[in-house]
Amino acid sequence: MLELTKENFETEILQAQGTFFVDFFGDGCAPCEALMPFVHACADKYGDKLTFAKLNTSKARRLAIGQKILGLPVVAIYQNGEKIEELVKDDCTEANITAMIEKYIG
Repeated sequence: MLELTKENFETEILQAQGTFFVDFFGDGCAPCEALMPFVHACADKYGDKLTFAKLNTSKARRLAIGQKILGLPVVAIYQNGEKIEELVKDDCTEANITAMIEKYIG
């Protein structure tokens, strides 16, 4: 899983070609921590079809706000540098995340 930072986000996601799954999480975010093992399992399962990445918003607040990440957890699909779909807070369920991933790997 690609570790994103405020220094590499633009190069790795916004200027990159392809489809990316980005997990936005924060320090001390219990729902984020609960979701992380599932996201890692998805990366293992679908990582050959989709690039998985994560960004700790606690260390990149301005970047998160610039991407309109205002609550956590958030998982988003970026395609060719553009955010095309996201799930926010209570919508970040295993079923919803799986459905979102499967929509873009077909």
